[in-house]
Amino acid sequence: MLSEQIYTHLRDAIMRGKFAPGDALKPQDLAKEEGVSLAVVREALVRLVGEGLADRLPNRGFAVPTFSDRRWQEIAEARRTIEPVLLRMSIQRGDLDWESRVRAAHHRLSRTPPYVPDEGEHYSDAWSEAHRVFHRTLLEGCGNPVLLETFDRLWTASELARRWSSRRNPDRDGAEEHRKLEEAALARDPDTAAATLTHHLTLTAAALTDAAD
Repeated sequence: MLSEQIYTHLRDAIMRGKFAPGDALKPQDLAKEEGVSLAVVREALVRLVGEGLADRLPNRGFAVPTFSDRRWQEIAEARRTIEPVLLRMSIQRGDLDWESRVRAAHHRLSRTPPYVPDEGEHYSDAWSEAHRVFHRTLLEGCGNPVLLETFDRLWTASELARRWSSRRNPDRDGAEEHRKLEEAALARDPDTAAATLTHHLTLTAAALTDAAD
């Protein structure tokens, strides 16, 4: 379906930094560039707005969100509130199968190249998916699908901000942070695991706060 193709193309372009924070997304220009109708582009942009990857501006069309958008800090606050609680529940409830899946997810993440030349300066799609799976697997031991659905929504909403944050703080040792998360979870140390996860999420949000200053 043409509208799906245009939506995917624009989503990837935003995620990979083709459009900078705050850039205008002009339907007429995009329609001309992609060789499609204005209606198709507008449909795609409305979907992106629904995912938090674009803003609809009154009487001014569409634009990529900005670094200073308050939503990023609100999402980060929600994640820092919810995810450490879920991690504690996972450590308490998770069985041997959960431990095995955590170890496997971390192994895949640590062995997946973060960057692929053809995909630009942002983390590769394969790494981003391995990253998501690792974080979700850590929490799956909680055994509560409703809470995990909340994690899924927050993860999707924060993905663009996470990619921006990685570019703002290139010296950050994310691999070591993930190693410490796995270590604390498998050691069944809920206090250390929760503190490590909170710190991990705080660093991501802090890079965007610095960028907005």
